[in-house]
Amino acid sequence: MVNTSRSAVDLRARARYAGGMSTRYPIPGPSPHRTEEMISRSRFIVTLAHAPDAESARAFIEEVRSEFPDATHNCWAFQAGPPGSTASVGMSDDGEPHGTAGRPMLNMLLHGGVGEVACVVTRYFGGTKLGTGGLVRAYGGMVKSGLETLPVRERVVLVRMDVVLEYGAITLFKRMLPAFEAQVVLEEFGADGRFLLELPEEHADALGFALAEMTNGTVLVDVLPMEG
Repeated sequence: MVNTSRSAVDLRARARYAGGMSTRYPIPGPSPHRTEEMISRSRFIVTLAHAPDAESARAFIEEVRSEFPDATHNCWAFQAGPPGSTASVGMSDDGEPHGTAGRPMLNMLLHGGVGEVACVVTRYFGGTKLGTGGLVRAYGGMVKSGLETLPVRERVVLVRMDVVLEYGAITLFKRMLPAFEAQVVLEEFGADGRFLLELPEEHADALGFALAEMTNGTVLVDVLPMEG
């Protein structure tokens, strides 16, 4: 299902990435997002979706091409990484003059502040030629307008932390957790208290240091990757 609304968390997610958090950044919402516009009698439709890797980007592109098999062009671009990264990108003019569609679309993705995103701009030719400059403006502009209304969520790399500490430190330990966005997912009580936490990877080292300082080094901490 294509989503055409904008999420309320968009500005918070984009601002948080702009603030410099290295392991989190905005990505498209879970549903594809679509807008369309008539430009010089041609119908342009832009569809954007989450693309964490090149394989998922190409699968999404094929889905859109299958949805609009009678279109004059289905031009596309993807950027499957953090915002601005060129490590995994792709583009296609799909029959438009070289450099007039895929390149301006990719440029918009790279400067749009959103990561892991793929887009297809579908064109139904209306009989009026746009010229090279007109095509660049049309394809780039469609991606820009799509990004401006794109609902986003925050990509956060999570880890698990196994914590073992004495009973006397548990109350202060639990009070510390919100500052590190950590949540207790499992707790056991024996000779000591044992807690399994889930938290953003970027906070793991800082929490470990804080716990060591609080307990004078008696805490046992083990950081584990998330399963699956």
